[in-house]
Amino acid sequence: MDLTTALTGMLPFIVVVSAVLTAAVAVLLLWLYRRAVVHSMSISAGSVPAVSAERDSAVHSRASKLTITTVNAADSMTGAGIATYQATSASLRRLGTIYMIAGLAYAFVISLPWMLTADGGFPLTRLVWLMVCYAWPAIITLLLVVTTTRRQDYIVAGVYFGLVVAVSSIVLVRNPGAAAVDLVYLWLFANGAGTVLLAAFLARRIRAVGPLVLAFMVLGVTGALLVVSIVGSHDALMHAVVEVGGAFGLGANTLFVLLHVLGFALFGLLGWWLLGWLGRAYRAKRMSDQSLTVDALWLLFAVLQSITFVFEGWGWIFTSLVAFGVYKLITWLGFAHFMPPGGAEQGAHPTLLLLRVFALGKRSERLFDSLTKRWLRAGSIGLIAGPDLVTSTVEPHEFLEFVGGHLSRQFIESEADLQRRLAQWDVLPDPDGRYRVNEFFCRQDTWQMTMHHLSARSDAVLMDLRSFSPRNQGCLWELEQLLTGTSLAQVLFVVDETTDQVFLKNKLLALWDQVPEDSPNRVTPVPVVRLLEVRTSTPWAADALVKRLFDVCMPSPA
Repeated sequence: MDLTTALTGMLPFIVVVSAVLTAAVAVLLLWLYRRAVVHSMSISAGSVPAVSAERDSAVHSRASKLTITTVNAADSMTGAGIATYQATSASLRRLGTIYMIAGLAYAFVISLPWMLTADGGFPLTRLVWLMVCYAWPAIITLLLVVTTTRRQDYIVAGVYFGLVVAVSSIVLVRNPGAAAVDLVYLWLFANGAGTVLLAAFLARRIRAVGPLVLAFMVLGVTGALLVVSIVGSHDALMHAVVEVGGAFGLGANTLFVLLHVLGFALFGLLGWWLLGWLGRAYRAKRMSDQSLTVDALWLLFAVLQSITFVFEGWGWIFTSLVAFGVYKLITWLGFAHFMPPGGAEQGAHPTLLLLRVFALGKRSERLFDSLTKRWLRAGSIGLIAGPDLVTSTVEPHEFLEFVGGHLSRQFIESEADLQRRLAQWDVLPDPDGRYRVNEFFCRQDTWQMTMHHLSARSDAVLMDLRSFSPRNQGCLWELEQLLTGTSLAQVLFVVDETTDQVFLKNKLLALWDQVPEDSPNRVTPVPVVRLLEVRTSTPWAADALVKRLFDVCMPSPA
């Protein structure tokens, strides 16, 4: 097989097969991961003392009455909340600007082979059109990591496709021989395959581990095809393999399959080393989980968009590496010099504790995805692992611990273990200015102790009570704990039409009668429980929710 055939035939095959395998394997691994976590959560750690919401002080009076009020999402923000919200907006704008500059530089590099090898010189309109086509990954990146509302999604997509129509119209006017269908074909040719294959590792259900699995699969599939190609191109080597196989009674088809397996296994070792390196780089904060996903996106497009250049000479395949390298250099420089963390301008990095009804499932995932886009530009999030978000919040090193058979290391077994993990709470931003989600894996008898400590050290608490009912005994204990030990000024409850609000309000009033005098809420003249009622889990609702949370954790000075 000559080099051009290999690059234009084998390389696309490797990418497509790897993407398909990534989708299947990632789904299976995450199913096994979720199953293992849920099973480990049901196991007791041993003799862990129970945590009670009661205090030592006796209850002497009931002068203060609990007020339960519904917060309007459209209410104006306070001064400190506005400042934090604006800081996160500035952080997202800087992030988007860096990715757009890197994307345009990438598009320029990837357009050069067309400009240098095509007839007609170096017309500016052709360059602009090609750059607009090849800038599509930048738009996907903005939609993934920058936009926080559906309206922003529409604006970004609308501006881009408006630009596509405008530039293509200019091209058609200046080149009467050009046809609109040819321009449409060129755009689809440049971006169609990459966009479709993104679904293999950017679907919500597998996005957390998709890039890791894809990296492993690309190396494994490459090894499988390479070993077969090497053996098939050398007669002596092929005859030796056939003789060895014949000695063991193996036929041609069996040998063919075994060669693929051998190649996959050999390169899989390299893939495992690569996964370990990525895990160590993540733990060392040289990258974020988000930037890892975005880098995988850009590398996929770079490979696919440069394959056809090989027909002009096999050396043009390196355009993909050069374009990706330029993208990485610009993002690295941009992050290093222009990405102070979201709350840095205000000198605050608030921590949020997320509590919720575990039975919410996909609704938890949708709200969490939208919430983290903005909140993690300001500060970190702490949560107790549960079946609803366990596959959405899995971090690279946690996933590798599971694959390596060491998932139990992640679980809290004692108070000393919890204190050690609390001391390791990651409160610093990653290079892209994004903070992390600190997930705590608890046994059946360690989650209450963990929640008690997490609520004490968090600046704000968000408790998602959608679908809440008398069946949620764990949530009832958490409500009691919050009323007793956490200032209600720091707490926001989310409810909707699926919440049994009558039961919730009656239970809050009943629990309030049991709150001891030394509770921080007893010294508050007017203790207030704030309920934020949402009708949907769209990005808009999450954006409004973040505004209210910034008011909670960053109250205006008195």
